[in-house]
Amino acid sequence: MIIAAGFEGRTIAVFGLARSGIATVRSLAAGGARVLAWDDSQGRRADAQAVGLPLENLYDADWSEISALVLSPGVPLTHPEPHALVKLAQAAGAAVIGDIEIFFRTVRASRANARIVGITGTNGKSTTTALVGHMVEECGGRVAVGGNIGTAVLELEPPRDGLVYVIELSSYQIDLAPSLAPDVAILINITPDHIDRHGSLEHYAEVKANIFARQTRGQTAICGIDDELSADICTTLTARHEATVVPVSVGQTVGKSIYVVDGTLYDSTDLAIIKVGDLHGLRTLAGAHNWQNAAMAYAAGRALGFDREPILHSFRHFPGLAHRMEIVAEHNHVRFVNDSKGTNADATRHALAAYRNIFWIVGGKAKEGGIESLEALFPHVARAYLIGESSDDFAVMLEGKVPYARCGTLDVAVPQAARDARAATGDLKIVMLSPACASFDQYPNFEVRGDAFRRLVQSLVKDWEGAPA
Repeated sequence: MIIAAGFEGRTIAVFGLARSGIATVRSLAAGGARVLAWDDSQGRRADAQAVGLPLENLYDADWSEISALVLSPGVPLTHPEPHALVKLAQAAGAAVIGDIEIFFRTVRASRANARIVGITGTNGKSTTTALVGHMVEECGGRVAVGGNIGTAVLELEPPRDGLVYVIELSSYQIDLAPSLAPDVAILINITPDHIDRHGSLEHYAEVKANIFARQTRGQTAICGIDDELSADICTTLTARHEATVVPVSVGQTVGKSIYVVDGTLYDSTDLAIIKVGDLHGLRTLAGAHNWQNAAMAYAAGRALGFDREPILHSFRHFPGLAHRMEIVAEHNHVRFVNDSKGTNADATRHALAAYRNIFWIVGGKAKEGGIESLEALFPHVARAYLIGESSDDFAVMLEGKVPYARCGTLDVAVPQAARDARAATGDLKIVMLSPACASFDQYPNFEVRGDAFRRLVQSLVKDWEGAPA
């Protein structure tokens, strides 16, 4: 656990008692703060009391005594309007911050030579965070990975010399971290998202750009340039002449940058253009979107001082991230890919673009537009297997374009897709769950859906392996 520094003797309110909220209460209390904790959920209040955390109703608290409100990232800060407790805090002159702000202040106050890599973006940030963490470890560094992925930041190990923190940051978390200035900051991309929480796409982009706002000389800003908003941010950063700016592109040849063209990674940040290596063979980083993630991770590795070949070697041994184009099994030229995180058409687009000869398991609780926008990628699909409540609508969309079978549930779709793939010709056949839908018609979340797919595949492959040749 990281013990919060700089809050000694102050009264701090914490609102939101999920895992990161509980970690925040413990960190602040261990650091000598008086903590007032509350959650609107009766169940979470009961869970907090069960682990010994004292509660106080913040709606009735004396805000004149409170120095700061630590807000759960899921609670509205500005849009559609500030939460009632945010208004109380602001009226009392109390700072409104998040656990990332406490983490950053504490690491800097420690005087330890620990470095922070902060990673954000609309898409790809979890894979990039996991990949950077894996890379640091494979290159011989000591790493702690957390934030919006996995472990709450205040549950990570305390700062010490040589430690590299790799932190995934959502726009909500950045909005609550006014002192944030990572040693290496990464913005992968910006596409429309969370507009309900930020009011407009432009404000969403401004919040994302704040990952760079307080960086200074000696720090590194790694910025994607393949979408207009990110490219504009990169241009602004370059004009500031503060942090070292590294543009990253997939598809564009750009001077003084890291870029990928035709699956080959290039480094032109120095005087010469270096051909770093071929990314086509990276099984767990298939597709142009993963090449972007790899390019971002490579840029971070160079900023941290690692050599090129160990970085590329670490990519070859990256195990991948669960439910994100996760290879769960491969047998007799049939590869099973769990992309349960593909909960909308835009996410599934990347998965379909990465492979051909796909036996595609698709469906669930459909999002607006369904799969109509994926039509250009239908030639990559050998056959589709429809599950969930979207089956009727998707059948209409696929009719005459892609052969399909109505399966209803995963336990029907997986063996049928596997049999068809096994009987098909080709050097590599892909049985892929990438539903382009939410899971809520049949599963509580995409993780449970992906776990079900993995279990079905592993049982099936076990039977294949035990069958006579």
